[in-house]
Amino acid sequence: MTDSGHAVVTTTTDTEEKAHSLASAVVEAELAACAQVYPIASVYRWQGKIERDKEWRIDFKTRADLVPRLQEFIIEHHDYDKPEVIGLTITSGTAGYLNWVSEETK
Repeated sequence: MTDSGHAVVTTTTDTEEKAHSLASAVVEAELAACAQVYPIASVYRWQGKIERDKEWRIDFKTRADLVPRLQEFIIEHHDYDKPEVIGLTITSGTAGYLNWVSEETK
């Protein structure tokens, strides 16, 4: 394992189609090396009411220095009023994988 200058950026959407579309757009823009899309169940407070919804989560693997640009891209292409866009630092990972992430991003 090696220290990392990499991050995972997470967001959610309300349909699988939107999730795959956003994932593809980000990877095509070379802001992330890959994106993982999977269904989740969300419970949250919105406008004073507890909501329960099925959503699709997207985890983007990227370089830490690209996080601000990736977050801006997600917000620009998202249809939620206040989308979740959270960046998490990868503290360690295999050198081969992290090198691949770096090579696949601009």
